[in-house]
Amino acid sequence: MDGTLAPLALIAGPTASGKSDLAVQLAIRLNEVGREAAVINCDSAQVYRDLRVLSARPDEDEMAGVPHFLFGEWDGAKACSTAEWANAAKGVIADCHSRGVVPILVGGTGLYMRTLLDGISPIPPIKPEIRAVIRALDQSDARTALENEDPSAAARLAPADTARTARALEVVRSTGKPISFWQGKPAGGIGSSVELNSLILLPNREELYRKCDLRFELMLEYGAVEEVEALLSRDLNPELPVMRAIGVREIAAWLKGEVSRDEMIHSGQQSTRQYAKRQFTWFRNQPPEDWPRMAPDKFDIGNIFERLLRK
Repeated sequence: MDGTLAPLALIAGPTASGKSDLAVQLAIRLNEVGREAAVINCDSAQVYRDLRVLSARPDEDEMAGVPHFLFGEWDGAKACSTAEWANAAKGVIADCHSRGVVPILVGGTGLYMRTLLDGISPIPPIKPEIRAVIRALDQSDARTALENEDPSAAARLAPADTARTARALEVVRSTGKPISFWQGKPAGGIGSSVELNSLILLPNREELYRKCDLRFELMLEYGAVEEVEALLSRDLNPELPVMRAIGVREIAAWLKGEVSRDEMIHSGQQSTRQYAKRQFTWFRNQPPEDWPRMAPDKFDIGNIFERLLRK
């Protein structure tokens, strides 16, 4: 390899874009030229062991013998924060580099990627008593408080954005400074210490939505219902990420007799398409302009990752 920085490959894109398959293909190609590789999950749903089917986590056959990391490692009873995932990913990447293994980051969670590469705002821990008081407020009261205590954050946030309203309010109350003060000082990113080889997949939208619809129906055939039944039996906090994952609420409503099966399928497909649309927009606009953006069927993986595949 040219240069002294350790390599890091990144294949990203919306759900159902085939990025995991391409990551495995790249790893196999690297093995063919005598270089070991490993795939590292960068998807906020695939981190949970409870969501094997609903997150489309790769199975043993799909892994094709390539080492995979950070897939299904968190129990759904505990939320995996962006910072926790980034710290875990840094550890895996460092271990790969120490053994001469090329890490291949793959997923669709842009915030995870941005935090890993650029760092995260060093907001001090929120005082538990402050968090408890704020989380007990209804949205209208929290919004009014935020408008008084951090008007700039209130101006940026939609009135119905409960999670970000609570976060901004707890930060200003706990630290005495608005959240914008902390957000301008990211730290801990590894972007400057790696040789990044990136690819953003942007498939045809209509084809993407067709695959989303098909994927949801196939999930129902391959265990999604049983997965949701198992989650419901645990009586977990409904606000946990694992309980808000696409498909969980829709299937749970059907299991409780609140909607018909057809309504459940329509709702699940719609939620999947909406999520894919948000991801598509993010990956088209947010990553640096020099990150290649291509349709999955319009490139040769060897050309994109030529530097990595040199013997």
